[in-house]
Amino acid sequence: MNRNWNRRQFLSGAAASAGCLTLAAAQKNALGAVANSSGLRGRFLTHVSVVRVNQIEVTRTRSIGEDEAVDNRSERIRARREAFERGCPGGRMTWAISWLALEDSRPEYKEARRLLASYHDRYGDEVTFIPGGYFAPMYNTRAETRKTIHDALQLITRMVGGGYRPESVVAGYMDAENQRFLATEEGIHVCQGQIWSQHGIDNGDGDGGVCYPYYPSREHYLKPAQGAADFIDCVCLDGWTCDFLSARREGFEGGFNSRMGVGPIETVGNPKLGISGGRKEMLDTTAMHFDRGHALNGFGWVTGIWEVSLGHNEDLTYWLQAVRERWPDMKVMTEGAFGLEWRKHTPNNKLLNYRFDAKGTGAPGSEKEMEIEWFMNRDFRLALLRNWTAGGPPAVIDFTRYDLKAREPETLQREWSLMNVLNQKGTRPQDKPVPLSGLSADDQRRIFARYPELKKRG
Repeated sequence: MNRNWNRRQFLSGAAASAGCLTLAAAQKNALGAVANSSGLRGRFLTHVSVVRVNQIEVTRTRSIGEDEAVDNRSERIRARREAFERGCPGGRMTWAISWLALEDSRPEYKEARRLLASYHDRYGDEVTFIPGGYFAPMYNTRAETRKTIHDALQLITRMVGGGYRPESVVAGYMDAENQRFLATEEGIHVCQGQIWSQHGIDNGDGDGGVCYPYYPSREHYLKPAQGAADFIDCVCLDGWTCDFLSARREGFEGGFNSRMGVGPIETVGNPKLGISGGRKEMLDTTAMHFDRGHALNGFGWVTGIWEVSLGHNEDLTYWLQAVRERWPDMKVMTEGAFGLEWRKHTPNNKLLNYRFDAKGTGAPGSEKEMEIEWFMNRDFRLALLRNWTAGGPPAVIDFTRYDLKAREPETLQREWSLMNVLNQKGTRPQDKPVPLSGLSADDQRRIFARYPELKKRG
């Protein structure tokens, strides 16, 4: 995804001593107590690198933006893998390759495909497909997307050899029906299928979901399945871990980048931060999940998708080294392995109860005096915002109910959000912050039934 600061306006198991554990190396000392009703335990990091020809390959024959062949040549792919290895010796990563990169007959792309296959053999990396340049539902019909995924997976099997099949698909956005298709027809039960809290940036909008793993409903890819009738057996994963404070914003509202977090474009590539400030923001955002988030949820997960064409290899090495030094129990694994590990311990959405409590980092758009709390479960998500230095009750900036009927777009369009009662982005007239007592009596009952401690804060 091209989430750079100026937007480039496209049309609108390492050894434990290394401190970077693969799942296999960590199971003995970290996952022994995972198999219980409360789910996964530990700190997890997943990294995806994208190899493509064009900036956004929305269909097999149509692309938007720049031709990036020169920036996806084999030496840049090697440099990315070497940067990852320096940052996390023995770690495994996921490679997502586009349709054109699978089909291109030029020598450099033949070599690129050979390299990716060799990385699977040498490191255990996952090699998978990215349909639609992150935006398949926005530009392609469900049927066309389904056929392209099926054909691309066959090409990848031949490319890697040995009957290889990836354990996940990296999609940016993926509609519910095609996530069901992945599980039932392709035998793939993990999909990076949503970009959490994105609205007003790039070529697609998709706010309203849960930022940690869940099983989507057949009604809407952002809605957690409510029961057996609408259950899709495909773990839906976020694509980018973002600073919760900046992520509440719409696009570049106020001159701030709402996608700021662990991605390099919005951090070290942000002229307001620079390399030092940007790297600090990447670590501060990681800490939101590996410190307080881990304490609240029992596990923490940080993820990102970095395009080979955009470089920042030195920042990847720095970030991985700094993370493993600060949290030496971190497990680094492929996208598919992480999703399947969560699936192993979480058979449905019944026990979903993610909580996050983050204070601003001080970076532009993440005000140091502000604190945001998120509550995410099968029934709803709720966000509370307050100025912790001034005291006083919090304001509700998001309340999205998942028990209500939802429906995905039937036509090709950029808007794929799930919004109902109140949405954090503030794009609709009703999206005005209110105290808890300002919600309807029925909605208050729903919230207090699950979180009775919030009654005191209304």
